[in-house]
Amino acid sequence: MSALRHDWQTSEVQALFNLPFNDLIFKAQTRHRDFFDPNEVQISSLLSIKTGSCAEDCGYCPQSARYDSGLTPEALMPVDKVLQAAQQAKDQGASRFCMGAAWRQPKDRDIERVVEMVQGVKALGMETCVTLGMLTDTQTTRLKAGGLDYYNHNLDTSEDYYSEVITTRTYQDRLDTLARVRDAGINVCCGGIVGMGESDKDRANLLIELANMPKHPESVPINMLVQVEGTPLMGTEPLDPLTFIRTIAVARIMMPTSRVRLSAGRNSMSDEMQALCFLAGANSIFYGDKLLTTDNPMTNHDLALFARLGLHAGGSSYA
Repeated sequence: MSALRHDWQTSEVQALFNLPFNDLIFKAQTRHRDFFDPNEVQISSLLSIKTGSCAEDCGYCPQSARYDSGLTPEALMPVDKVLQAAQQAKDQGASRFCMGAAWRQPKDRDIERVVEMVQGVKALGMETCVTLGMLTDTQTTRLKAGGLDYYNHNLDTSEDYYSEVITTRTYQDRLDTLARVRDAGINVCCGGIVGMGESDKDRANLLIELANMPKHPESVPINMLVQVEGTPLMGTEPLDPLTFIRTIAVARIMMPTSRVRLSAGRNSMSDEMQALCFLAGANSIFYGDKLLTTDNPMTNHDLALFARLGLHAGGSSYA
């Protein structure tokens, strides 16, 4: 097995994207088998614990207070309700429970409530992940002390294209939060969204940002844009499904020990497209009928697809 790399260049990543499809998939699946059981998929469940009224202007997000997406804002959920949802997710086969709150940056008192949730979910025997926006050093330290396993904070796209999607938070803001999370000893969950009108080069440069970090993110969610009425990106030309699958494959080659998560957008993907994503090296999914506020395939459909493909739920790697 070759060593992990952190020195990728745009030209060589673009060359990977441009390989004949069969060659790219073969290369990705071969690399995948170096570190993982090729028929194992890690299952996570995602719950919106505080919905809407966000001050950010992310062009894809119905939770922004700036857009009329028809979303009803909801305050931070009570801890007992969150734990009920976590137990249900565990009963349905999820091994990691992810909690998302629509904040630009939480207050310290909010962090204390989230820590209660984290501790309760861990007591159920599940891994924990939260996504709360930007964090301070004090907040990352508190979350680590509270037992948090993963923190999700996506880069969304390349640095060059970023300002076309978001203006209320800089790319460096995101990198700074990721550095704080890593310094606190919390595992990093970081990926992006494709299909937002970005170029092939932007997709390559997003993966380079991730793979050239001092340590690869432990989880890399690759999201297909879910277009929501009322958001600025509604009406964007849909991405070619084969380009999405290529993105999964290149991510697997560049970050072979990371969990590459087939994330938002699965509700519009055929079973055949998802099967090709698994072949390309995706080995994690979000489970359940909602991803924060957008639809996701029903659990029983996922189980049926797993059975047809000979896949099974799991969470360990060969690394």
